[in-house]
Amino acid sequence: MQVVAFRHGPSEAIGSIAGALERRKIACLAVDPCAGNGAAPDLADAAGLILLGGAMSVNDDLAWLGGEMHAIRDALHRGKPVLGICLGAQLIAKALGARVYRNPVKEIGWAPVYWTEQAAGDQLLRGFSQPETLFHWHGETFDLPDGAERLAYSKACVNQAFRVAGNVYGLQFHVEVTPAIIEDWCRSDEACGSAREMVAPIDAYANCARLAEMAEAIFDRWCDLLN
Repeated sequence: MQVVAFRHGPSEAIGSIAGALERRKIACLAVDPCAGNGAAPDLADAAGLILLGGAMSVNDDLAWLGGEMHAIRDALHRGKPVLGICLGAQLIAKALGARVYRNPVKEIGWAPVYWTEQAAGDQLLRGFSQPETLFHWHGETFDLPDGAERLAYSKACVNQAFRVAGNVYGLQFHVEVTPAIIEDWCRSDEACGSAREMVAPIDAYANCARLAEMAEAIFDRWCDLLN
C-alpha cells in the first residue's frame, strides 16, 4: 500500500505522519511539483493523498497548483482519503469551490485550538474535548467548502479543521511538526520574515510531548481510512 504526499518546499516534511505510515507498513511517495519535477503521479493505485504546507498562497499564479487541486478532486471522486495540512487544507478548500484569503492576523507559534461538537464523534478527532495548544504558521484562511463540517477553531482563525465526505480532512494547524522541523522553519529564508513578527522567540520544544501524543492518535486513525 502506498500514499502520495505533495511537498511545497525543502523545509516541508511529513514529520510525525511518517511514524504512523511506518507502523502500518505503508509506503509514501513524496513529490515536489513546485520544483518542476514533472506531472503529478497517477492516483489510481494510491491509497490516499497527503498535502503539506508551504510558503506560497493557493491564489498565486502557479500552474502546478491547478494540478494539485485536480488531484484533490480526482481523489475525492475515487473515494480516496485526503489529508491537507495548512497550505494543504487551503488547497482542498479552494479545489472544492471555497474562498481562500488573508486571515485578520498571522498565526505563528503555539496557540490554543478549540473543538466543535462535531469533533466529538469524528473518526480522527474523537476524544479531544479540551482546548489543546498546537503549532501554527499561516497568514491565510478559508471558507468551508459546501458540505464540510467544521471541527476546530482558534481565537484568531475561525476554521482550523474540517471534514468533507467522511474521509477528506483539512487541518490548518500543524500537528505533524517535530521540534527539528520547527527549528528549521525558524532558520529558513522563506519563513524568517514571518518569524520576526513574533513578539517572543518560538520555543520548539514547548508542548511537543502532548503534540506527539495527538499526532500518533490522529495519523494512526487517518491510516485506518486507507484501503
